[in-house]
Amino acid sequence: MIEPVSEDSILIRFGDTLDEQLTPRILAAQQTIAEQLGDWIIDQVPAYTTLLVVYDLHKVDFRRVIRAIELILTATGEDTSEPATTGRLIELPVYYHPDVGLDLEALAEQAGLSINDVIQRHTATTYRVFAMGFAPGFGFMGTVDPSIATPRKTTPRQRVPAGSVGIANQQTAVYPSVSPGGWNIIGRCPTRLFSLDSLSLLQTGDRVSFKSISREDFLAQGGEL
Repeated sequence: MIEPVSEDSILIRFGDTLDEQLTPRILAAQQTIAEQLGDWIIDQVPAYTTLLVVYDLHKVDFRRVIRAIELILTATGEDTSEPATTGRLIELPVYYHPDVGLDLEALAEQAGLSINDVIQRHTATTYRVFAMGFAPGFGFMGTVDPSIATPRKTTPRQRVPAGSVGIANQQTAVYPSVSPGGWNIIGRCPTRLFSLDSLSLLQTGDRVSFKSISREDFLAQGGEL
């Protein structure tokens, strides 16, 4: 479904629910639109189930954009292969411990698991980056093992340390900078996810795995307690 958002942008809806299979389709469409309609396009923003397309009103009108994109969607819908932009796998080290995992013990108790069980289940999954947002470098990833999926906190914290690894419902994420937040914090990552020089380490479509590391390794890799 394609719907207007403003006089120079449209929103393409690929589905209504969180689904990892949608991400390759969205990125395939984004890639093809960029390749075939690049002269018209100012920006594209992929998200969970949508693709926002901003176009140049001085070069093309709404009806012409719609017709061109409908043809692209028909073509990419028949292609089930993943675009090259989804092939990147990133491993992030995490120090899982109550010293930095502010909610690790509570989450384990609520799930009826040991702390080691929570760590094992969080590191056993390779996550897809569904969308970027909230803060520069913040990637919304899923999906989390149902046994450790936990709702957001009723009252968010005013200050969550940079590098904090959290869970909220079916998603997990790493806070790239100090900020307020309501996710359940289970560990801390020493890897810098955003800088003005290199911008964001993560991009929509990336796959991310987490590796449990010791306190010593965490500190050696630049982590702060």
